[in-house]
Amino acid sequence: MTTTTNVSVDGVMQGLGGSDEDRSGGFERGGWAIPLLDSETGDYLNQVYGGAAAFLFGRRTYEIFAGYWGAMIDPSTSPIAAALNSRPKYVASTSLTDPQWAGTSVLTGDVAAAVRDRRRSRTANCWCPAAVPSSGGCLPTTWSTSST
Repeated sequence: MTTTTNVSVDGVMQGLGGSDEDRSGGFERGGWAIPLLDSETGDYLNQVYGGAAAFLFGRRTYEIFAGYWGAMIDPSTSPIAAALNSRPKYVASTSLTDPQWAGTSVLTGDVAAAVRDRRRSRTANCWCPAAVPSSGGCLPTTWSTSST
């Protein structure tokens, strides 16, 4: 599994994409990462997302991605959008019950076991490789599964 986690040098993992993406806790610097993206970073992200057989999200990151990448009129204009809109998406959540983004399944209960089971199952695209776009909240749950 490959995680894509954006962290500033002072430890900020919140609201990297848009100005209103995550204002929890009074955070006012949304969109901080976008001006820092260069062509090398873009190429790397296109490679990671393009090479993933499936995606694993925490609920908050899923909702952000679904609202942006899942709502694109023409996903073929972006390698990341094309991958996200054509491959399985799994969401670790205790509150999401009816995901609207096509190709989404919700993982509940023992998420680490569910991830292990799906990675071992050829019927779930084997999750080889899988990408975990993350704000950090679901990493402790899934990290222990990366070597199985």
